Amino acid sequence: MQIDLSGRTALVTGSTQGIGHAIAVGLARAGARVAVNGRGAERVARALDRVRAESGGEDVVAAVGDLATEEGATAVLEAVPEVDILVNNLGVFGSAAPLEIDDAEWRRYFEVNVLSAVRLIRAYLPGMKERGWGRVLNLASDSAVVIPAEMIHYGMTKTSLLAVSRGFAKEAAGTGVTVNSVIAGPTHTGGVEDFVRELVGHELPWDEAQREFMVKHRPQSLIQRLIEPEEIAHMVVYLASPHASATTGGALRVDGGYVDSILP
Repeated sequence: MQIDLSGRTALVTGSTQGIGHAIAVGLARAGARVAVNGRGAERVARALDRVRAESGGEDVVAAVGDLATEEGATAVLEAVPEVDILVNNLGVFGSAAPLEIDDAEWRRYFEVNVLSAVRLIRAYLPGMKERGWGRVLNLASDSAVVIPAEMIHYGMTKTSLLAVSRGFAKEAAGTGVTVNSVIAGPTHTGGVEDFVRELVGHELPWDEAQREFMVKHRPQSLIQRLIEPEEIAHMVVYLASPHASATTGGALRVDGGYVDSILP
């Protein structure tokens, strides 16, 4: 399958590292003009260099701003006023005792993981509809449907993104714009390495620590390993392409067989 996104502009939020970085590289390889987002100008500048080097694409631009705030969202919209492909990847996660999560932390998770996506969809979707083509992709998680006891606040935000995706897909019905969510399973990123160590300790070598984490904390996984960021990116690039024109309002799984259910 040849995916050509030449002439399309894509914004990937939270794309200086991890899954977001892999998605930015994948879209750039497919020919899209890619805006890389992060909170700090220096970190975004370094990420731009990496995306260019790994993708071979030169049309990569900065979109600096903290999307958990209205001010940051405004800065990003000024840097990239119009996009054809919006990938809402930004998110925070971590473990916490459920009864010890205070109001401020619940709000922080919602602001970063959900409201940041809603702000950008509100801003960019009207233009997509007017042009008759667009893609909105929200990065959800297996935690949206299999809520971890130690990550209730995170799971809540990812369940919310499923609702956001389905609702905005209905808003875009019949316009040529598709809106989908991608249910990502446990993925091998720097942040997840830290999370694994938090749960299983620092004594074991990484390969053993990863296996212990999957056996004890994510036993539903059928591939029994962490997913690589590029594996998530492959799905996102496909959904961003013309080949996925009949897929909208969906929750597409790249979870390693983790979710043992049929989603509505």
